[in-house]
Amino acid sequence: MRHIAIQGEIGSFHDVATHRYFDGEEIELICCKTFEDVFSEMKKDSSTLALLAIENTIAGSLLHNYELLRESGMQIVGEHKLRISHSIMCLPDEDWSDITEVNSHPVALMQCRDFLHKHPEMKIVETDDTAGSAKNISEHQLRHHAAICSKFAAPLYGMKVLEEEIETNKHNFTRFLVLSDPWQADALSNPRKSNKASIVFTLQHNEGSLSQVLSIFSFYNINLTKIQSLPIIGREWEYMFYVDVTYDDYTRYRQSIDATRPLTKQLKILGEYREGKSTI
Repeated sequence: MRHIAIQGEIGSFHDVATHRYFDGEEIELICCKTFEDVFSEMKKDSSTLALLAIENTIAGSLLHNYELLRESGMQIVGEHKLRISHSIMCLPDEDWSDITEVNSHPVALMQCRDFLHKHPEMKIVETDDTAGSAKNISEHQLRHHAAICSKFAAPLYGMKVLEEEIETNKHNFTRFLVLSDPWQADALSNPRKSNKASIVFTLQHNEGSLSQVLSIFSFYNINLTKIQSLPIIGREWEYMFYVDVTYDDYTRYRQSIDATRPLTKQLKILGEYREGKSTI
C-alpha cells in the first residue's frame, strides 16, 4: 500500500487527483492542514509520497510551493493535470432559500466569482480547504451554510449538491506534482524513459545571462514549457528561475543541462518524469 500525503481533506481536489494518478493501486491518504505539513510527513517516513498542487490555469503558480519543494530536497517523479469543477452543496434538508453563507478556500471562491455575484444574499467566508468546508458544515450541522468544493465530497459528508459546474471558466485545470524521497525516486520514475524535467537555477547578474541559457535549450531542441522567476531574499535584483522543459531525446536533454551549468551559479534538477495527462 502506498502512503501519500496531501494538503486538504478526503474529497478535496488533491484527493481526486491522487486517485486518478494512482488508479487501480491501493493507497492510504495522509491529510495535512498545510503544504508545510505535507513535507513534514515525507521527512518522517522516506516511503511516504506526496501529491502537491503547483499551478492553476486561472490562478497561476503556487509560488510558495516552489520554494518548499526546492528546500525539501524531494524529487518530482510524476505529474497529473485535473480539470477543476466546483459544486455548491448544503445540508440534505436545506435548499437555495435557506442559504445565507457560503464557505470555501479563497482560490475556489475566486474561480466562482460570476456565480457568487448572482447570489449577493450569501455571505462569503474564506476557509482553509474546499472539502474541509463541507466536512465542517456536516459535522457541526451548520444550518444556512453552503460549501463550494468538488462534487465528490458530497456523498462523503452527507451533503446535497445544489448546483454543479459553477466555476466561471470551464477550462480550469490544476497541475499536481507527484513527489518522492530521492532514494525512492528511481523505483517510481525511470529518468531515461522521461520526456519532461523541472529544474531551478540562478544566474550571474550580467546582461544577457538568461537569453544565453535559453539559447542553449533552443540549440538542443529542448521545448521550454514554463519559466517562473522568484526573487532571492536578501540579494537585491537577483532571481531563481524555475523551468519546465520537454524533450524527445533524453541524451540531448542531458547535453543541454551540461552546456547550461557553466552559465549558472547554481543548477538543480528537481525531477525527470513523464508528462502528465489531463483528466476531467
